[in-house]
Amino acid sequence: MSDSMGGCTELRAAVTEPEVEALVRGICFKTGPPRTLGVELEWLVHELRAPQLPVAPRRLEAVYAALRTVPLKSALTVEPGGQLELSSPPAASLTECVGTVSADLAAVRAVLREDGLVLAGIGHDPWQPPRRFLRRPRYDAMESCLDRTGPAGRAMMCTSASVQVCLDAGYEEPGPLGHGRRWWLAHLLGAVLVAAFANSPMAEGRPTGWRSTRQLRWTQIGAGRAGGPTLDADPRDAWARHVLDAPVMCVRREHGPWHVPDGMTFREWTRTRSPRPPTRDDLDYHLTTLFPPVRPRGHLELRMIDAQPGEDGWIVPLAVTAALFDDPEAAETAYRAVKPLAERTRALPAPHNPLWLDAARRGLADPELHEVAVACFTAALAALPRLGATTQVTDLVAAHLERSVRPGRCPADDLLERLCGPGRRPHGKELRP
Repeated sequence: MSDSMGGCTELRAAVTEPEVEALVRGICFKTGPPRTLGVELEWLVHELRAPQLPVAPRRLEAVYAALRTVPLKSALTVEPGGQLELSSPPAASLTECVGTVSADLAAVRAVLREDGLVLAGIGHDPWQPPRRFLRRPRYDAMESCLDRTGPAGRAMMCTSASVQVCLDAGYEEPGPLGHGRRWWLAHLLGAVLVAAFANSPMAEGRPTGWRSTRQLRWTQIGAGRAGGPTLDADPRDAWARHVLDAPVMCVRREHGPWHVPDGMTFREWTRTRSPRPPTRDDLDYHLTTLFPPVRPRGHLELRMIDAQPGEDGWIVPLAVTAALFDDPEAAETAYRAVKPLAERTRALPAPHNPLWLDAARRGLADPELHEVAVACFTAALAALPRLGATTQVTDLVAAHLERSVRPGRCPADDLLERLCGPGRRPHGKELRP
């Protein structure tokens, strides 16, 4: 969601509805042997000694200016609420990815520490209300658009943080590493990842009743903007239709505020050609305004995992996900383990189905999700040596399996106990999806 475009791009020839469908089908899944891996880490930035207090915008501006002078291999960007994001380059192995990002994080943390700030691995800020840090046309338009569905959009923009794992789409052919299987697996295993790594049980100083308030916010935004397509069709066909039928967030302008249409889909835009005909650049931009839990961008971007606690907590979801997708034996085990979960979706797209809502609300307190998580984490741990993982990585996954997954806990349980007292569980007035 980071602002990587400075304004309107050069207008080109208008695109038609069939051209849009063909373009999306051609770019959404780049198939071939899974060879590369990446991770995008979003972090809240807190005061080191008083994390419940807001950080002054001027301090953020100064420290981010200092960070831009630090040589990093990962791309460093800033989110609308001032969250910091590091996006790794594509890595040839899990070990390479972990090594690159760990070195970059150490450099970033050193700069922040000098100013009394710290990266906080929490999926949703437990204390602060949404507050915009960046003032850009993109985010002004996004805020206006998302406000139509309630306050969840501002919370997503300004108080949320995640671990996003990027995987190759997979082979064209069927099989455990085929793109069709990986697409399907991502949408069912995604609920397990939500539950196992839920780490956002509070908002504005109070428990929300959800282990992953961040995932709740995405659900509240709505299916058109933050939902995925149905799984009953070819992935390319399903995604192309979804893109065409998704609402346009904004029509960019060279001067003045961007136009924010109310409910106009991209399909309708290609047909009406109003307020101006859409171009290939508009399509590319439209794709950046869709936030499904699994986003095909040539590769697969898994967006459902809350930011994780600790300096190296992010390594665990990265390693587990990589193992369950890229090791054929583990992928087959995961496929068999999650298959029974399909009934709980009621054939509704993620995350707007009962399975995903239960995962966000209950975490691994859900008995079936707990059972599946144990099976998947066990398979991932066995697969990591086959992927060349270091002892550090396998030890982290093993510790998480024994400390959290087997007992049916998630990081949200630890956070609630730390902030609210031992034994505290979500209760009382619960936020509604």
